Amino acid sequence: MGRILEVNNLKLYYYTARGPVRGVDDISFHLNKGETLGVVGESGCGKTTLGTALLNMPSPPGRIVGGEIVLAGSDILQLNEKQIRQQIRWEKISMVFQGAMNCLTPVYTIEKQMLETLQEHREMDEAAAGERIRKYIAYVGLSDDVLRRYPHELSGGMKQRIVIATALFLEPEVVICDEPTTALDVVVQAQIINLLKELKEQLGLSFIFITHDLATEAEVADRILVMYAGKIAEIGTNQQIYGQEGQIHPYTRGLLGATPRLREKVAKLDFIPGTPPNLLHPPAGCRFHLRCPVVMERCSVEEPPLKEIEAEHKIACWRCFDE
Repeated sequence: MGRILEVNNLKLYYYTARGPVRGVDDISFHLNKGETLGVVGESGCGKTTLGTALLNMPSPPGRIVGGEIVLAGSDILQLNEKQIRQQIRWEKISMVFQGAMNCLTPVYTIEKQMLETLQEHREMDEAAAGERIRKYIAYVGLSDDVLRRYPHELSGGMKQRIVIATALFLEPEVVICDEPTTALDVVVQAQIINLLKELKEQLGLSFIFITHDLATEAEVADRILVMYAGKIAEIGTNQQIYGQEGQIHPYTRGLLGATPRLREKVAKLDFIPGTPPNLLHPPAGCRFHLRCPVVMERCSVEEPPLKEIEAEHKIACWRCFDE
């Protein structure tokens, strides 16, 4: 299973009047072909910023200031904006943005906006374009009649399926899903998750799945990337993170402790005290040390590297290295 995406020392900062906010700060990871990589962490940890960075499309006043994003063998950060729009975005890597309604133009029918997106990238007549749109509408389990409707006439789950179809119909190799089940009821959430799993198998896609929900991530992801304060705290396989048979980062342990379980009786859910650090002035050493229950003196002085403690399992924690 070869690597389809490799990220090396990526940095994306938001430049404000008070200084740069380090949204994504020197992170490295890879995505294998046909794999789903889950990205989890608290609000403000840099998950969505990472997603937009991979499209080289940072939200203003964000700017990528370092690193590499190697997709299909070439560093997309070396391309100009025109090349990225024509060759990369939605062609090789696409994104299902959080909040489907915000992605759909309310005054256009579904067909018109999908057609406009498709013809921007492909030279095809309306008949051929319409056939491709209907093909992907069928993939996401919708009938052709939704194409004549406006976004406000569709349910939340239907809008989310439309956004997924739009992210897929140019047949990219990598799809980033940013909280694709947010604001949906649990039945529709299950439908969307099952849909994504089916599409992965049918189309051979590679996914980056961003969410707060560790239970959902356990269902869909092959590997898990845990982010904290713009950094990677831990990355490992599903079993390494959720199995808890070996070592895991104290932050990961806190997130799991705050997650309800269906098959285990837990007297009381844990929580992580305090709040995430200010990324204008991040603390010295490990960024989690101010909230860590097992902090050592070294943690407040020296930043731990992301170190491999077993195959496919990397942790940035002095405690884990020392043990």
